[in-house]
Amino acid sequence: MGDLETARLVLRPMTVGEAEDMVAGATDGGDRWAPGYPTDGDLSAARRFLGTCASTGDPRPFGHYEIYRREDGQVIGSLSFHGPADENGSVTIGYGLVPSAQGKGYASEALRGLLLFARERGVTSVKGDADHDNIASQHVMLAVGMRPTGEDEHVRYFETDWTDARP
Repeated sequence: MGDLETARLVLRPMTVGEAEDMVAGATDGGDRWAPGYPTDGDLSAARRFLGTCASTGDPRPFGHYEIYRREDGQVIGSLSFHGPADENGSVTIGYGLVPSAQGKGYASEALRGLLLFARERGVTSVKGDADHDNIASQHVMLAVGMRPTGEDEHVRYFETDWTDARP
C-alpha cells in the first residue's frame, strides 16, 4: 500500500509498529513530527487502528494515515478510516491537525484526497462528525462536499455518497 499524494501533502499509511510506538510513547518523531504532534486525537485514532488490527486484522487500505507536509516533510496530523467499508459500502472517517497547521487548507486537501481514494475503491458513502463547537471541522467537511445529516447533543453528522462508485 503506497502513499496518497495531494498538491501539498503526502498521506502515508501508518504501520502497526509505528502506531504501537506512538501510543507507548516510545518515539518522539524527531524532526519528522511538527510541534504538538501527536495530539490526543492522533493517539486515540492510533489506538482505534490497533484495536481494529487486533480484532479483525490490518484494515489497509482503510486504515490510519499520517499527514506529511511536502515543503518540510513534517507530520502535521492524521486522518483515518474507522475500519473497512461495511456491507453497504460505507466508511466513517476522522482527521485532525496540529494547531500550527490549522487554517491553511491542509485538512480540506487531505480529506479531498481520502474521499477520492475511497471512491476509487468502490466506497459508496463516507461519514464523519464534528463536535458542535468545532466549527472549523464542520467547515472542512462542507468544503469537500459532505452534507449535514443530523446531530445529537454532542456532535453534528456529515456524509457524502456516490451512486457511481466503482468496485
